[in-house]
Amino acid sequence: MAGPVITARQVLAAWLVHLAQERRASPRTVEAYGFAAGRYISFQEAYRGETLTLKACGELTAGEIRAWLAHLRSGDHPLSPRSLSQSLSAIRTFHRYLDRRHDTPNPNLVLVRGPRVKPSAPRPVTEDQARGLIAEPSMDPDREDWEVARDEAVLTLLYGCGLRISEGLSLKRSDAPLGDSLRIVGKGSKTRIVPVLPAVREAIDAYVAAAPFALAPDEPLFRAKRGGALSPRHVQATVQLLRGRLGLPASATPHALRHSFATHLLGAGADLRSIQELLGHASLSTTQRYTDVDAAALLSAYNSAHPHA
Repeated sequence: MAGPVITARQVLAAWLVHLAQERRASPRTVEAYGFAAGRYISFQEAYRGETLTLKACGELTAGEIRAWLAHLRSGDHPLSPRSLSQSLSAIRTFHRYLDRRHDTPNPNLVLVRGPRVKPSAPRPVTEDQARGLIAEPSMDPDREDWEVARDEAVLTLLYGCGLRISEGLSLKRSDAPLGDSLRIVGKGSKTRIVPVLPAVREAIDAYVAAAPFALAPDEPLFRAKRGGALSPRHVQATVQLLRGRLGLPASATPHALRHSFATHLLGAGADLRSIQELLGHASLSTTQRYTDVDAAALLSAYNSAHPHA
């Protein structure tokens, strides 16, 4: 005798609990995945004219899944390619759960390709904004001098060398004082050599001189208030505080300093190949996104300055 029919919505509810409790996904992620999967189930039920069951989830054809994507990109509020890609990613995750936890795979899902998403252009800060972020820690009278020196050193390093946060925080005590160049191991364990400006060297020296901790050569250079290694989250929170005091947009993040490094070099005449090497990009196409930013800045300057603009 057959057991009770399990509906897709029942499994959806269990999946969201799994995401929240077992996968420790953030509430925002759980909400976004639940919304995407709920809309997916509603469409398939309307498309088929019947309640979608767990068994039917494994039988959905590639055509039915593509019909759902077509539905999302039409209507009064069509989704952008990026939002479509995110929705499809949520559904792929849902189907992986059905496969692993309920032994209900859907082989047709691999036949469905998402929309091509053009990478968004980097959002750098201006030279004045970068200087403002670096100088702002010293405006806080409640911070200890060594903490101010540390924050200035980290931000100067990110902007002056074009580093990712993880790369900047990977420096060891033995790396200081810095020389004329710095060996960085980036994504994919790819090693690159970046030149070190005098301003970066001076900021690191000032921090080392002020730091109250005696560090072994192989210990992290940048330290938190209680002596542990400085975390990326601390740097992000610091920049969030600083940009609020300076009235800068939410796009002014630590990573924006890396974008600014590349954009400002490009604006000063550096060639793309050199910038690619300095940033450690595996592909030149990734670096070429900065030409869009520079062209936008040039057009903005033209529109504000040209008498016939």
